[in-house]
Amino acid sequence: MTREETVLSFLTEHDIPYTCYNHPEGKTIEEAKRWWRDDGSVHCKNIFMRNHKGNRHYLISFHCDKDLDIHDLEQRLKARLTAQGLPSPGKLSFASPERMMRYLGLEPGSVSPFGLINDTENHVHLFLDDCLQHAETLSFHPNDCRGTVVIDNAAFMKYLSVVGNTYEFMDM
Repeated sequence: MTREETVLSFLTEHDIPYTCYNHPEGKTIEEAKRWWRDDGSVHCKNIFMRNHKGNRHYLISFHCDKDLDIHDLEQRLKARLTAQGLPSPGKLSFASPERMMRYLGLEPGSVSPFGLINDTENHVHLFLDDCLQHAETLSFHPNDCRGTVVIDNAAFMKYLSVVGNTYEFMDM
């Protein structure tokens, strides 16, 4: 089964409504923008990071038109996590392709929250940009940069509850 088929089967199996369309490969936001439909959804950018010790991993999803300052993100995560009594992430860096495969079952250019399907131990913590919780519909690729899944917010929240990973919204 392809990565896309795995995602679509998971969503169908859990009665999570979605639509999906395919297009030429778009490994970067700039490439993908050429193929996205004007469907009103908020298209998301996703990055996979690790802490300085390499024992914590974070998936970060935010509006595709935003730029993210990694140093600023480190400071925000540190404040957020220590306020919750959790260890500070320290210095963040992009996770290696090997870590991405180990925890999300994905390769670079294919990261999305749908990779959490493969994180059966719920190791990865998901941070979502605050603006995403107010979007009517969201779009992510189905773990393959040759497709786009459009999912309404309530269905996406159901997806997150089914996969069971911890997640939180924060201002980015």
